[in-house]
Amino acid sequence: MSDKQKLPASLLAPQVDPGRLGFDDTSEVEPLDDTIGQERAVEALDFGLQMKSPGFNMFVSGPVGTGKGTLVRQMVKRLAQTAPAPFDWCYVHNFQDASRPTCLSFPAGQGASFKREMSTFIEGLRRDIPAAFEGKKYLDAEAKIIEETEGKKKALFHDLTALCHQRGFGFEETPVGFGLVPLKDDRPMTEKEMEALSEQVQQELTEKRQSLESDLREFHVRMHTLEREAEQALHHLDHQIVANVMKGAYETLQRAYQDLRPVTTYLQRVHHDIIHQYKDFLPHSGPVLPIPGLEQTRRPDMTRFAVNLIVAREATAGAPVVDEPHPTYSNLIGKIERRAHLGVMYTDFTEIRAGAMLQANGGYLILQALDLLRQPFSWDALKRVIKTGAVTIEDPAEFYGFATAGLRPEPIPVSVKVILVGTAGIYHLLQAYEEDFSKLFKVKADFDVEVPHDERQERQYARFVAKLCKEEGLPHFGADAVAEVIRQGFRYADRHDRLSLRFSLVSDLIREAGYWARKDGHSFVTRADVESALAHQRHRADLPEQWIQDEIREGTLMVDLQGEVVGQVNGLSVYELGDYAFGRPTRITARTYVGTKGVIDIQREVELAGNIHSKGVMTLAGFLAGKFAGMQPFALSATLTFEQTYSEIEGDSAAVAELTAVLSSLADLPVRQSLAVTGSVNQLGEIQPIGGVNEKIEGFFESCKRRGLTGTQGVIIPARNTKHLALNREVVAAVEEGKFAVYGVDHVEQALELLIGVPAGERGPEGTFPPESIYGRTAARLEEMAQIVANWGEGEEEPEKITG
Repeated sequence: MSDKQKLPASLLAPQVDPGRLGFDDTSEVEPLDDTIGQERAVEALDFGLQMKSPGFNMFVSGPVGTGKGTLVRQMVKRLAQTAPAPFDWCYVHNFQDASRPTCLSFPAGQGASFKREMSTFIEGLRRDIPAAFEGKKYLDAEAKIIEETEGKKKALFHDLTALCHQRGFGFEETPVGFGLVPLKDDRPMTEKEMEALSEQVQQELTEKRQSLESDLREFHVRMHTLEREAEQALHHLDHQIVANVMKGAYETLQRAYQDLRPVTTYLQRVHHDIIHQYKDFLPHSGPVLPIPGLEQTRRPDMTRFAVNLIVAREATAGAPVVDEPHPTYSNLIGKIERRAHLGVMYTDFTEIRAGAMLQANGGYLILQALDLLRQPFSWDALKRVIKTGAVTIEDPAEFYGFATAGLRPEPIPVSVKVILVGTAGIYHLLQAYEEDFSKLFKVKADFDVEVPHDERQERQYARFVAKLCKEEGLPHFGADAVAEVIRQGFRYADRHDRLSLRFSLVSDLIREAGYWARKDGHSFVTRADVESALAHQRHRADLPEQWIQDEIREGTLMVDLQGEVVGQVNGLSVYELGDYAFGRPTRITARTYVGTKGVIDIQREVELAGNIHSKGVMTLAGFLAGKFAGMQPFALSATLTFEQTYSEIEGDSAAVAELTAVLSSLADLPVRQSLAVTGSVNQLGEIQPIGGVNEKIEGFFESCKRRGLTGTQGVIIPARNTKHLALNREVVAAVEEGKFAVYGVDHVEQALELLIGVPAGERGPEGTFPPESIYGRTAARLEEMAQIVANWGEGEEEPEKITG
């Protein structure tokens, strides 16, 4: 077998020399205080965070585990610390319309002070107003007003009585009040005496009575006037007493908030309400209702004077940074809670609660894009707030008529820098289907998953390890352990020349290595501890892989690892189970026969092949046609299948194996089963790189190891995949010992010669291939099949002469 394409062990996995790291363990290393390899994202974040124009909100894009959320929080908190603290916000009673609570803003920290001062002010009035009304000064003034009024009323009554006596009439009590009655000898006349009077005298008395009744009505009017004047005087006295009681405290409040016009306006309305509703501050007397829950209270409800402080700041805390993990509509915008009392739901302005948008007002709001989009109403609400610059707290059920109309709180103006964190897929979907997205989120910060490898990045990795050890109290890592972590960073990146930036994986490896080091009683983490962590990670997830490998070893899954077979090739596939992937060999077979149906992909015919796999099969058919159909009709029928696979197959990485199987069948040349092959092929015969190369090689190696390594086994991969190799130490050691091999090929002819052991053949000056070459035997067979088809004639039923 040619060793021309055999890859040396030095290319199979990156090597990291612990000696060049420059330390013995990470206790000597300064912990990392910045990011690794995300210069593009840092620049975008720095611009977006400091750009104040409307619409320059940010979408932070990148795969899970790249540390984008951590970096965003760090940068936002660092910037927020230098920013001024924004306003406090509260809701208060609207004395003109109770269903529309009013919002008030205060400099940071003053909202809580105002709430305390208002509470103290009202409690003081509840104590002082009753005391003032029970004081001697008030009682004397009240008595004086009543006494003066009674005196005036008595004087009026005296004048009226004198006038009636002068005209011969007196008063008598009737069921409806006092009436006039004629007098005789200063006593009321009887009915007999009245009847005894002459008609003329009776007429005169009637006229006098009518005149006096007019005076009596005037008397009643003047009496009511005196009572009203007395009542007004008492009210004025009460108002004056209340005003005097709260004068000092009220003026103190007004002076304290004189620079805040909406607050002073609100205080004026409070003052007016207290003056006119002062009786609410007085004790209520009366029978207590025996119904539970309806007992009459002696302290009336003073809720209207409460202050609902919904957003409170600290003056020295800087701008707020809110990371909302559950962005439901209520958590994002706010809500109006309701209370139940005797089966009735009710609410008021004290039940208004702020959401994340208000908590982040004047600062930064971080949201996970997927979590936001999963919540009903949340995305539309977020857009509305960004567009209008105000938060309106309302019940979303009212949009659909599921709730009765309740409070309509006054909107609160907001200025928030919104940062959405998500994947590139979500970003592109929003850009494509959400017309407002590009206007509202103008800054994109893309996080990379890998960084070019150099010594500086190795030192950054070491500093990251030191940082995690310090923050989480892990044992420090020796230089050899850090080198192994860096080596695994290459594996996570699937590159020789790049290190992974998926630090969630790296962090978990560091933590697990620290755990196993402590369990084994090591004071420092060693390379063996890191390898132990990797082995345990794999062991926890590799049960399906072990099942498959056991079935291959037992022969349940039929895979030949020795000998030669016509039309049969060992292909390689990768299974992905969440965050764990493994490779396994799969038998690929081809059968060719006379006909004109071309290459039939059985997987595609039974709908067990994805579009990319179907494209790969059609591409290899194009290669065959271009290679052999230049001088004669291309008459070929061939079937291709993956044996013992019962789920959908996707990808074109089996194209080289499938092409080899077809050519082996046509040329009637056996394929070496000790080799497996992976790679995509184009119509020109060039082999293209594929994914999962490490898992594929290790999967075939595991199958060979279980059957017994012979020294002839190996894997053929695209040469362009060499830079992606980061194989485990066991495979590298087997290659160094000559028990296993990895070959890199650039063209299909190289793969064919390795697999079949016969030259592929080059077309000569006459346009023919050498007769014993792979292409020569294939061309001869295709010519024979074309002749058979021609002899049968067009439209005749095709014979199915199967070969290979």
